[in-house]
Amino acid sequence: MSLSGKTAIVTGAGTGIGKGIALALAARGTKVSVHYNASEAGALDTCKQIEASGGECLLIQADVSKEQDIRRMVDAAAAHWGGIDILVNNAALQLNQDWRDYTEDQFEQVMATNLKGYWQCMQAVIPYMKVSKSGRIILISSIHAKRPTDFDVVYAMTKGGIKMLGRESAIELAQYGITVNTVEPGAVDVGKYRQSHRAPDRRKFPLGRVGLPADVASLVCYLASEESSFMTGTAIRLDGAGMLM
Repeated sequence: MSLSGKTAIVTGAGTGIGKGIALALAARGTKVSVHYNASEAGALDTCKQIEASGGECLLIQADVSKEQDIRRMVDAAAAHWGGIDILVNNAALQLNQDWRDYTEDQFEQVMATNLKGYWQCMQAVIPYMKVSKSGRIILISSIHAKRPTDFDVVYAMTKGGIKMLGRESAIELAQYGITVNTVEPGAVDVGKYRQSHRAPDRRKFPLGRVGLPADVASLVCYLASEESSFMTGTAIRLDGAGMLM
């Protein structure tokens, strides 16, 4: 599945799922803009790994809750690479705050990053994708777009909103050859499971493990490729059947 010569922006690429996606896209020949907000060390490591493998990357800092930062990020990436073929909206906040304890500022911060930020990143890249009459937009949501979290109601609200953002956008952008798809991961090991030294409970994880960033990245690469050219407006659950339990 070659993506040679394509250009991409991956938000939140300094850690976790975003890092895995950036590395996988680069391994398939994509020129990757590695976005971060506060995780500079992680983003530098992502770029270091990409370049060590012979890939190309551009490091960009931006606060995706702010439109001005988003415009700066997208314009810089487009100028550097000569266009934008792929946007992976991944950067998100998860405060794990009880709904009764959420402050108005916290609510607005999570909404501005997880939902408004996705929408405004899309607004910023679409003019560049229209020029080439093609494009791939991939939104990282969560199984909590479908199932309550019981640990963060506002986070779950944003994930549900992302699903509808993907559906509505797929309809409107199809005329320009731009596809929009959503990935809904379940539990993904970004360190906490390894740190616990406990095997996942098969009553919650039928395959005997949680997901890995590489699992999400493989699906993203498919959605970014020409092989998925007739797929748009989908929301794909990626949880090893965990939600069935």
